[in-house]
Amino acid sequence: MSNDNLVEPTMEDIREAHEFLRGKICPTAIEYSSTFSSIYGAPLYFKLENFQKTGSFKTRGALFKISKLTEKERNDGVIACSAGNHAQGVAYASRIAKVSSKIVMPSYTISAKINAVKSYGAEVVLFGNTYAEAFEEAKRLSKIEGRTFIDGFNDRWIIAGQGTIGLEIIEKHPDVENVIIPVGGGGLISGISKVLKLENKNINVIGVQSENCDSVAETIKRGEYTVSSKGFTIADGIAVQNPGTLNIQMIKKYVDKLVTVSDESMAYALFKLLERHKILVEPSAASPLAAIMEGKIDLNGKKTVGVASGGNIDLLLLSKIIYKSMEKDKGLVRIECKIPDRPGTLQIITSTISSTGANIFHAEVDNLSHDTPPGYQSITFSINLRDSDHLDVLLKKLGDLGYKFHVSSF
Repeated sequence: MSNDNLVEPTMEDIREAHEFLRGKICPTAIEYSSTFSSIYGAPLYFKLENFQKTGSFKTRGALFKISKLTEKERNDGVIACSAGNHAQGVAYASRIAKVSSKIVMPSYTISAKINAVKSYGAEVVLFGNTYAEAFEEAKRLSKIEGRTFIDGFNDRWIIAGQGTIGLEIIEKHPDVENVIIPVGGGGLISGISKVLKLENKNINVIGVQSENCDSVAETIKRGEYTVSSKGFTIADGIAVQNPGTLNIQMIKKYVDKLVTVSDESMAYALFKLLERHKILVEPSAASPLAAIMEGKIDLNGKKTVGVASGGNIDLLLLSKIIYKSMEKDKGLVRIECKIPDRPGTLQIITSTISSTGANIFHAEVDNLSHDTPPGYQSITFSINLRDSDHLDVLLKKLGDLGYKFHVSSF
């Protein structure tokens, strides 16, 4: 990477990117949420980059970066390392620019993401058990094959492309007071925060990281570059252990506050966005709402925009999130009991459940489990309920029959 690529982008760079991207990307909506505005006492909006081409904001920076390649670099092709959104952004941008692309992805990457990258015409190389191993392989191949390495965040032109989101926010909502942005390597918040602060220094810019991958927050707190990973996170879009040095400089300059949130909060926020606002996002994109839900950000009644950075989510993970969130809301519960193995007993129990207005979603009967006494059945019901009061009514009715069911976890 040349030194020119590690220079902070100017506002002219970002405006140039904005003009360049016209007609090449989706100018995504900024939607008002009456539900969450009412709950949190402030006008709350979401910038819907989950509806961007390839399903995330990454396409902006990738398109602009590739437009800056020399003729020789275009002929030699590009290479990137990513387990998801950056991979798709680079692959898509390369196809548009008619440039050969190769993407190195960690070996654990799910097939849906691999297939999405391939669908844009990129060659996929699976390598390593960690992102760091895949990254080093991409850098090695870059040198051997002469391909230009496209960094996901630590790059002037990438940051300028992502900064166009800030221009769109200001254009639609010049009176915005808070903007909340997911933070991984720092490319997204670097570009947006520069635009916001130069347009209006009073806008409060807040970054959100996963508490299990919080290198940027730790670096700012300690005053020295820190690699911090405390474990696995479902928010793979912001699971970056090594943030960009240029990004750190810009975050120090333009960002007011950094907070961290749990995986559980991001999962629940994702579910609530889907349930109440009919928006499907990935866990990292739900982090702004998660931070509000955790009480990490006091909106103070101020007009707020949360950046929903992407919508590329593994459907199996989504199904688990839905189950666990419905369990949290007592909309779906599992109840278990050991009942006498006698004809008609199960029918009496199911009829009682139905009489309360509850719906049996799934039922399991096991006579052979090692902890099921002779003459008994282990019975488990997954039941749709209205709320926790409904559960109390149901358990009381079953108790009146002589069956003490207990609630278990999915």
